[in-house]
Amino acid sequence: MAEFLTTPAGIALIIVAQCLAVIGFVMVSLLFLVYGDRKIWAAVQMRRGPNVVGAWGLLQTVADALKYVVKEIVIPAGADKTVFMLAPMLAFVLALISWAVIPFNDTWVLADLNVAILYVFAIGSLEVYGVIMGGWASNSKYPFLGSLRSAAQMISYEVSIGLIIIGVIITTGSLNFGDIVRAQDGNLGLFNWYWLPHFPMVFLFFISALAETNRPPFDLPEAESELVAGYQVEYSSTPFLLFMAGEYIAIFLMCALMTLLFFGGWLSPIPGVADGALWMVGKMAVFFFLFAMVKAIVPRYRYDQLMRLGWKVFLPLSLAWVVIVAFFAQYGAFGGAYARWAVGG
Repeated sequence: MAEFLTTPAGIALIIVAQCLAVIGFVMVSLLFLVYGDRKIWAAVQMRRGPNVVGAWGLLQTVADALKYVVKEIVIPAGADKTVFMLAPMLAFVLALISWAVIPFNDTWVLADLNVAILYVFAIGSLEVYGVIMGGWASNSKYPFLGSLRSAAQMISYEVSIGLIIIGVIITTGSLNFGDIVRAQDGNLGLFNWYWLPHFPMVFLFFISALAETNRPPFDLPEAESELVAGYQVEYSSTPFLLFMAGEYIAIFLMCALMTLLFFGGWLSPIPGVADGALWMVGKMAVFFFLFAMVKAIVPRYRYDQLMRLGWKVFLPLSLAWVVIVAFFAQYGAFGGAYARWAVGG
């Protein structure tokens, strides 16, 4: 068996198994993310939330998914059927393949790319096309307006996210997620992590991630009071399910990015306690809880407020932070906290 695994067929089998393991983790997590999102929202509003299907309502998400799958797919008469069906598949697949470069532990990664951050950015920028294609192919003005809103919003906040990550790249000297996490390792536990030297940018990144994934209070592309349901209004059954799944997968990806970039990834917050994948997943769950709480308690922004925040506040602040970090790194300020060229501190 060991000899077979070293052959091309064996290596291909291992790669397929690894891909299925990551996909399985993401899809199973998706079930609990939707359940948790609804439960947290219900708790804030003093409701019970899902509580009928399965113990404590745990199988409610499975039941909803089955309901979508068995429903009839309705395509508008004037729609471009090919593009109409391709759009949700594109949104779902692009959100899923971004996980290929996300490490869950040291060396636990499908593709250990030296330019992993660029890979995630490239895939993230392509996700805009799934939304635009869905809105345009529906042959209706409301989905089209929703897709244009989404494109403008996602592109606007990609700029601030990119500049924030540049500060982390300057500090680490690498575009590899594994190197970024290892650069945060040290004897001080969580005080070695990048949340401390890059403290102001943690909040900007979190808010930008909300806007990038169309989450409340920045869910303007899906503003029911103005655009019915945005770019998804003509979708039903499985295509709508793919759009929704892609959105939640992208949200969970943002939780993973925050964990890797600022909070030590799989590193333990307590010196002497073993590192591991459980720390990584636990931190991601905490950030998703924050995403859900924001959805429950923060009122929706107007669109002009959203764009003003992105271009007139976040862009100047993130650009200024890049200059500040570059200055600190060049002159070794704060004991070299901003210039960890040798990975590991």
